[in-house]
Amino acid sequence: MTIDTAAVAEGMLARVPFARTLGIRFTKVTADADGAVAVVELPDDPALHNHVGGPHAGAMFTLAETASGAIVLAAFGDQLHRATPLAVRATIAYQKLAMGVVSATATLDRAAADVVAELDAGQRPEFDVLVTVADAAGVTTGEMTITWTLRPNR
Repeated sequence: MTIDTAAVAEGMLARVPFARTLGIRFTKVTADADGAVAVVELPDDPALHNHVGGPHAGAMFTLAETASGAIVLAAFGDQLHRATPLAVRATIAYQKLAMGVVSATATLDRAAADVVAELDAGQRPEFDVLVTVADAAGVTTGEMTITWTLRPNR
């Protein structure tokens, strides 16, 4: 199933105003039995630059975390009536200097159905979202892993 990218973007930007402040754009959000992917972009805005002219590390972190949130919403949006998704921890590796527009591509590390099965079994599942940050030429400039949980609603 293809998720309505505009609806995910609208929902995320309404609930996470910092992503809106940075000008993050949602370019692709999908979820189906074969997996899920979310792609978001950070504009090349001098207000977001660091001391060497590329995007600030905090802006890149937010870009990657926003991509992870989009994929969580796409993959588990139908579970929001019974569980709240929460980021648990994150690690990021800045590998190369990023310049210009950068994108973040997020994927789940395992099948969404497996995570939902744990929730069905009364557990509080944790799962990783893997994010690759790349420049406009497709060169990887960073990688991030965000561990999420689906906390059952009380």
